[in-house]
Amino acid sequence: MRGYLGIDVGSVSTDLAVIDEKTDKVVGLVYIRTKGQPVVAVQEGLKELLAQFPNGIEIIGAGTTGSARNIAGLMINADLIKNEITAHAKATAFFHPKTRTVFEIGGQDSKLILLENGRLKDFAMNTVCAAGTGSFLDQQAGRLGITIEEFSNEALKSEVKCRISGRCAVFAESDMIHKANAGYRRPDIVYGLCEALVRNFLNNLAKGKELKSPIVFQGGVAANAGMVKAFGETVGIEIIVPEYHHCMGAIGSSLLAKLHIQRTGLQTTFSGFDSINLDFSSRSFNCDGCENECEISTLMRDDEVLACKGSICKKYDNVTGHIDEVLQLANA
Repeated sequence: MRGYLGIDVGSVSTDLAVIDEKTDKVVGLVYIRTKGQPVVAVQEGLKELLAQFPNGIEIIGAGTTGSARNIAGLMINADLIKNEITAHAKATAFFHPKTRTVFEIGGQDSKLILLENGRLKDFAMNTVCAAGTGSFLDQQAGRLGITIEEFSNEALKSEVKCRISGRCAVFAESDMIHKANAGYRRPDIVYGLCEALVRNFLNNLAKGKELKSPIVFQGGVAANAGMVKAFGETVGIEIIVPEYHHCMGAIGSSLLAKLHIQRTGLQTTFSGFDSINLDFSSRSFNCDGCENECEISTLMRDDEVLACKGSICKKYDNVTGHIDEVLQLANA
C-alpha cells in the first residue's frame, strides 16, 4: 500500500494519519498523549502506526503540524510543515466542503476558523485563557469527582439553568462551590460549565465575526455531548461533529503533503520508519542576535545538533554540530 502521512503534535495529544494514495481514505490512525515529550510521542506514534500495516506501507509524502511541528518535521524529514489553522481548514473542507465555520477546542488552546468556498477566510486563536480550553473541563470534572466521560453524560441530564462564571478558571471554581452550596444539582452545574466555556469561546474568538452555517465542531472536546448541545443552543445553528474530529489536524497535514507532492512533482524526503529506533532529543532556545528574538528548535542525537528550525533570517538553517557551539551563535 502507498499513502501520505500526516502528524499533528500538540501539547496534549499527538495524532498520526495515513490516507490512501488514490482514494484519500483514512487507512491508518493513531491518537496518543504527548505527555510533554513530543519526540517520544512521535516515535511511539510511528511504531503504533507501522503495526497497523502488517504487509508494509510505502509513504510517498509526509507533512507535520501542531505546536511541535518543526521538531516532528525534522525527525521524519517531512516534505511539508504547516500551521494548525491551515491543516484543520484543509481537512474540514475535504470532509465537509460546504463548511463556513469551524469550532476547534483542544486541551490547551482553541480556534475559530471561517471558510469560504473551501478556502481559509479568517481565523482567531486562544492560547492564553485556560477557561477556553479542554483542560478547563478536565479540571472541573476532577473537582466534581467524575471522569470527563461521565461529565458528558451528566451534562445531558440538566433540567435547571445554572449560570457559571466563565471569565477565567479561578472564578469558575469559586462559582461552582457557590452554586453547589445554593442547592444546584450536579448535572445542572456540569452543563453550566459547558455553557461557560462556550461563552468564553465566543466572546474571545467570535466577537465581530459572522458565524455562518454549516458549523463543524472538532478537537478532543467535540466528543463531549454537553459541549455540542451548549454550542448548538447558544448559536442557534446545528453543530456537525466529524467522524475524525479528534485527528483532523493530522489528516489535514496528510492531504497537504499529497497536494505538495503532486504540485511539485518531487520525490518525498520522508526518512522512513527508522526514526522509531533512533536516540533523538530536542532543545529550544531564543536567539538574541537581533530584535526578532526567534525561538529556535533543535533536533539532537546525544549532544550533536542534527538540524535547527525557527529563524526568520535563516541563520540556523544549515547549522549542525555540538549543542554548545550552536548556543554560542545565539549571541553572535
